[in-house]
Amino acid sequence: MTGDTQTVPHFASATPRKAAAPPPTGAAPPTARPGPLARSSAARELGLKRGEFELAVMLGRVRTVPDPAGARRRVSREEIDRVRETPGFPESLRDGVKTVGTAEGAALLDITQARFTRLARTGVLTPVKFYLNRYRAVVWLYLAEELREFAACEANAPLLTGRAPDMMRAQLASGADLRARNWRRRQAGFLLRQAEDPWERVAVTASFLDPMSLAQLVRDPYERAYLHRLRPHPLTQAGPESPTTHIVERITTADDPDEISWLRANLSLGLAEARRHRPAPRPGRPPISATARPYSAPEQPQAPVMGDDCGADRPSEAASSAVIAPAAASRERDTGRREEPRGLLRWLRRRRGRPED
Repeated sequence: MTGDTQTVPHFASATPRKAAAPPPTGAAPPTARPGPLARSSAARELGLKRGEFELAVMLGRVRTVPDPAGARRRVSREEIDRVRETPGFPESLRDGVKTVGTAEGAALLDITQARFTRLARTGVLTPVKFYLNRYRAVVWLYLAEELREFAACEANAPLLTGRAPDMMRAQLASGADLRARNWRRRQAGFLLRQAEDPWERVAVTASFLDPMSLAQLVRDPYERAYLHRLRPHPLTQAGPESPTTHIVERITTADDPDEISWLRANLSLGLAEARRHRPAPRPGRPPISATARPYSAPEQPQAPVMGDDCGADRPSEAASSAVIAPAAASRERDTGRREEPRGLLRWLRRRRGRPED
């Protein structure tokens, strides 16, 4: 007991001295603010789930900065302080990124789920996210804030009650479903706002085109590889050949003719701008020798010229033996060649009619 009571004052008195000691040379002072935060750390600082934080970034409610190390974009401490100082934080931030499905969205608009689905299929309501449930069915999500604003607008009252307009009925009769197309258009706008480089903007546009269309527009394989490297992060972590990946690719790939035409034109313009900005990186190539070959005919195996059995190796003569004229080759017989295996020498001498040693 006595030793324990003495140890506590000792460490208590040592703590102030350690805190008062100056930091070593080159070390950051204890009060220095750290650099930009990773996205997961920023989400915890703001009290958001990971999906809510990603949506807040996409909507522009939380601004990000490039990472000097080349990883995913980060969030500065100043941006964290700015978001915290907004009125009503954190409830206002959570309300701005809250998403609802069809059932809850229909309740916000005070309409049936069937009418809500018809409004979404005809493009009146634009989804902001989607996910696949356990049955691999696509579940579209909508911003609750946008739905409340839609219901509060008096111009939208005819769409919420009574008979649907004839144009909407014609669209539904033809089987139109604009939810995926409207989501792609919205997603492209989000990604383009975050892109700071011409090649990054081209990569965003290219990510919504099928590989065949991309190969037709970007014929340089190095440029296609560079665009593939700059593509936005995939929306699923499933395997390349899994059913989930195929469904996500079908949603994220343009299939409407007008949409494809717009993407192709935008890609061509953006690619020309990116090429003017800087060329796509290419791998290094080894230097090419300027020495010309004496002839281009295929080399034929030639019988080695025999010398003394104790002849020394001569790499320079062996390297040039394939291009020596027949007359010169006869003069080189007595100079010695690279020694071959004994069995091969015996066979060659037998063919020439020369006696073995």
